Amino acid sequence: MPLSITEKKRFRQIGHQLNPVVLLGGQGLSEAVLAEIERALEDHELIKVRIGGEDREARREAIEAIAAQTRSEAVQIIGKIVLLYRAAKNPHPKLSNVLRHSAG
Repeated sequence: MPLSITEKKRFRQIGHQLNPVVLLGGQGLSEAVLAEIERALEDHELIKVRIGGEDREARREAIEAIAAQTRSEAVQIIGKIVLLYRAAKNPHPKLSNVLRHSAG
């Protein structure tokens, strides 16, 4: 289900202070990178990923592939950084960026 405008705005506010947790280099999208993104999404729900390379179209394709394969949604794309969100099955209050921001 797509995020509402209000949810996207809230997630962008939270994401503003986050640092990228996964850096995708020029080697492309490997199983190890996808596994790390999956783990980060399950732990934190809202993460930033930096995608290297100068080709905008290649970055856009990589973002679409990541979102499709991890069943996440790209909340915001600024340059080489994408903010991804996927609700965790069992969110951990100390790890989830969404829950930590709501509580604080």
